[in-house]
Amino acid sequence: MQIFDTWAGILDADDYARWALPHVQTMVRAVRATGAPVIYFARDSSALLPLLAQTGADVISLDWRVPLDQARMQFGTGVAVQGNLDPAVLFAPWDEVAHRTDRVLERAGREPGHIFNLGHGVLQGTPVDTVRRLVEHVHARTAT
Repeated sequence: MQIFDTWAGILDADDYARWALPHVQTMVRAVRATGAPVIYFARDSSALLPLLAQTGADVISLDWRVPLDQARMQFGTGVAVQGNLDPAVLFAPWDEVAHRTDRVLERAGREPGHIFNLGHGVLQGTPVDTVRRLVEHVHARTAT
């Protein structure tokens, strides 16, 4: 299950820790009790990275503003990351899409525990062919 917290980033770290984190932890515990893995997405959350690892989620999904290598250093090996290509990039020429995709994959590193995704949703009007090419490109780059 994914908890999609689009507004988390409007809080500073102290307010997030006081007002949001305890409730996120409660939700995560309830979902995990069912046996389902939990993905937690907090948009615009670069200032919250140390707190996101405390949510108890199996995967922390990050928007395009957070470099994945920096997030992984903060989280350690106990949590996976998901993300984080800027969805607006899908309107760029293919060479730029491929370059930015490769940069996300490089920052994610070779260790297990990365789910490639956009850093938020697919924007209206995104070319479907570009999304198809993106999926094929990621599969080709990450095939073992």
